[in-house]
Amino acid sequence: MWLELRNAGIVVSAKRVMRLMTRHGLVPLLKRARRYSSYKGELTKAPDNLVNRVFHAEEPNRLWVTDLTEFSIPAGKVYLSPVIDCYDGMPVAWTIGTSPNAELANRMLRDACATLGDGERPVIHSDRGCHYRWPGWISICRENGLTRSMSAKGCSPDNAAAEGFFGRLKQEFFHGRSFTGVTIEGFVEQLDGYMRWYRDERIKLAFGTSIAKRRRELGLMA
Repeated sequence: MWLELRNAGIVVSAKRVMRLMTRHGLVPLLKRARRYSSYKGELTKAPDNLVNRVFHAEEPNRLWVTDLTEFSIPAGKVYLSPVIDCYDGMPVAWTIGTSPNAELANRMLRDACATLGDGERPVIHSDRGCHYRWPGWISICRENGLTRSMSAKGCSPDNAAAEGFFGRLKQEFFHGRSFTGVTIEGFVEQLDGYMRWYRDERIKLAFGTSIAKRRRELGLMA
């Protein structure tokens, strides 16, 4: 919010903005929900952890992370499957659905791979969820030259970049809001809108601008 005001030419301190937001209940609640787990046992041999908690890349499409998270609203449950580029935190692709099945993850990965340029072959890092152990996922990785990497069993810090993305998303979009009366279709539309806003418009403090705008300024995207 402070960066939005500054970019609009309004001079005000960050502390004052925080005080006013807190007074009016505009600060996201820090709520820790039970984490969704898709682990179903050692279905296939797990690849090595090639990332070792170093979630940094010097160029786009060098290192991707992925995971799947659950939203529970009165109308039912919704699942989000994104892939995040560790170069700058951009959501490269995402899918949203009412079932955490293989197609949700596979369709997201196919969409992400469709954005790759010639010679771009990222490492794709995930936890040990069943979606990333099934033949469909492995085949898509192989067909597109992706190198698979996996966290240790039950070790959330090994996929901290994805966990951190979900934490910010739920603080800003989900926690502290009532979705009573919102249909599943309506929630999916709102969540997809948030993801687009996060990519295209949300100002990232480290850049002073949005991820997409910075990429355009650097000539990394049209």
